[in-house]
Amino acid sequence: MEFSIINAVIVVVLGLLGIGLYALLIVRNLIRMIVALQILVKGAMLALVVAGRLNGQIEVAQTLALTVIVADTIVAVVAMALAVQVQRHFGTLDIKALSTLRR
Repeated sequence: MEFSIINAVIVVVLGLLGIGLYALLIVRNLIRMIVALQILVKGAMLALVVAGRLNGQIEVAQTLALTVIVADTIVAVVAMALAVQVQRHFGTLDIKALSTLRR
């Protein structure tokens, strides 16, 4: 079996998804969780483009990828704003410390 560009991209997609999922499960800092989520979404977006390429509908896949980029950027900005407010109000970004603040 020869190693084509599609196979290389699939390996990259699996790597990005694995790194993003692993980081989401391990990290406890809100900012790092946002970065891990960004890595995970970029892997899913790349998988979407590869699936469109394999099905012969690259235009649809690129349009969906652009939509994902816009939505992902909005989510990241709102999450960063919330993380900044949590830092200002509670003085920490540690999820474990924040979970003990229940009233």
